[in-house]
Amino acid sequence: MPDDTPSDRLVLDAMLGKLATYLRMCGYDTAYALDRDAEADDDLLAIAEREDRLVITRDSDLAARASESVLLTEREVDNQLRELADAGFQLSLASEPGYCGVCNGPVEEVDPVEPTPEYAPSASDERVWRCTDCGQHFWKGSHWASVKSTLEDL
Repeated sequence: MPDDTPSDRLVLDAMLGKLATYLRMCGYDTAYALDRDAEADDDLLAIAEREDRLVITRDSDLAARASESVLLTEREVDNQLRELADAGFQLSLASEPGYCGVCNGPVEEVDPVEPTPEYAPSASDERVWRCTDCGQHFWKGSHWASVKSTLEDL
């Protein structure tokens, strides 16, 4: 990696789904193997090469085959986040979501006059974002606070 700075374009193997959500909330463009139908190592490596993404994995064979990778050893997401922080990743919540936590699509702010689904607060009451790919709505609720607390404890 140039200047020992981690890439902001990542691809995570099938073992790291929960970590993908955290990284997306931190502003990383994070492709996830199961979202991309890329369980096989060759498919994941092809995505990494084609899209210029850094491979993050717990699989030492996969890490060795990738042109650039980070090999994680921990199973729990909190410990995986610590490993990434130690590797130089900036792990704090983005001021505004940029990527969907579900599918990694881009998000846009919902206009206060637009209706929101039943599960989301009204955009006239608080800021709400919507994924332009899957339609999922996001806001800075209890999950946001929980992730923020986890990241602050690293």
